Amino acid sequence: MTLAPAVSVALCTHNGARFIRRQLAGILAQTLPPAQLVVSDDASADDTLALVEQELTAHRASGAPTPRLLILRNETPLGVTANFEQALRACDGQLIALSDQDDEWEPDKLERMAAYFANRPGLGFLHTDATLIGDDSMPAGGTLFGVLEVTEEERAAVHSGRAFDIFVRRNLATGATAMITADLLQAALPFPAEWVHDEWLAVQAAARDRLDLSERPLTRYRRHDENQIGAGDPTLRHKIGRVLGRRGERNRMLAVRSRLLADRLADADGIPYEHRALAEEKAEFEAARAALPALRVARILPVLRLSAGGRYERLASRRRLDVLRDLLQPS
Repeated sequence: MTLAPAVSVALCTHNGARFIRRQLAGILAQTLPPAQLVVSDDASADDTLALVEQELTAHRASGAPTPRLLILRNETPLGVTANFEQALRACDGQLIALSDQDDEWEPDKLERMAAYFANRPGLGFLHTDATLIGDDSMPAGGTLFGVLEVTEEERAAVHSGRAFDIFVRRNLATGATAMITADLLQAALPFPAEWVHDEWLAVQAAARDRLDLSERPLTRYRRHDENQIGAGDPTLRHKIGRVLGRRGERNRMLAVRSRLLADRLADADGIPYEHRALAEEKAEFEAARAALPALRVARILPVLRLSAGGRYERLASRRRLDVLRDLLQPS
């Protein structure tokens, strides 16, 4: 009989007292109990950590299997990405599940995800769909993949081993639904400050052909006004706003992030040549977009040149919509 690998949970908190009990209840009720729970608290001013310790103490007193608890306290906030990096570095499990403070887990989440890894040797990163819920924990309608507009084409590409073609263009993975292996984490460290932790882990896994997704919703993803990061509604108004909104720092940051990725992959082991080349092409593409003239009429020819050969289709997050964005956005 093969033993299930040890699973750690990396739970990051910041003023999370409102929902932390519900999230902990879901973690502690898993059909595959985690071996370790790492809570990295980013300078909470409420009683988040007191509630964590109360819940773990009560669970232990019940006689139920209880994970080893490690609490990391940040006196000065690190921010989301650095706080998750701290939590993940402290995990000692072969598999690590990422957890936000305000979601809820299906009881068999860890068991199903661990089984997926057992059936897929070499897999490094798995993310799933999620059911959307509101403040009252009732379904809010729809799923996370629906909000992110994950297409059948994109899902098929990921399942068939072409995840990097998608993730170099845009991120599909939400950390609150993800599980990773310890060795994938080591390959991705350190996290660049310019990237969000889940995006960075996902693209690193995709570059190594070690990423897959599951359409089964195993997380109830809470959407509320206090979310630090999260998915927005893909409404027509929202899309038009993105096209017509000022360029600001967005294009510069895309260029910086893409260059960081290309340089890291160029120096990393186990990256297929075609992925290094695609990352370099992406970096050059985003640098050219960031350098487009401020005057709209002066952008026409450069944008037409960039669109030649299908580069917007292959490299821009919104494909043809980004052609309009680069033509119309005010500087």
